[in-house]
Amino acid sequence: MVDGRQIGEKKRKRSYDLHMNRHRPTSPHLQIYRLPLVALISISHRITGVILVAGAIALVGWLAAIASGAEIYACARAFLGSLVGRLLLFAFTFSFFFHFANGIRHLFWDTGAGFALDSARKSGIAVIAFAVVMTVLAWILGYAMR
Repeated sequence: MVDGRQIGEKKRKRSYDLHMNRHRPTSPHLQIYRLPLVALISISHRITGVILVAGAIALVGWLAAIASGAEIYACARAFLGSLVGRLLLFAFTFSFFFHFANGIRHLFWDTGAGFALDSARKSGIAVIAFAVVMTVLAWILGYAMR
């Protein structure tokens, strides 16, 4: 049998919880809160790492297509030459340069340099600029050598 004191305690606790939840500030929603650049770059670093793994698997598939014969290689080449294939290659190229530059940035951080907010923001912008410039240059050179 339930003691009346226990029921009263449960009601008080529930009332207190409701009161506290009503007067507690809510966290900003992602549509309102703007992530800092450093956080966005950190998330992007993880995403580009996943893209690089997928690209490495695709590279192995391409090499397997070469080893499998002319017909299968022709299919792989046709896919990579299509719009979708080129977009995937472009994403892989950007991911490579972004991940590379951000990795060097992390090496500097390992020494204790560049942790100030202003410095971290500037180095983040430099990472993005490097990745964009090198991706465009790589594609220009790739098409020029065709």
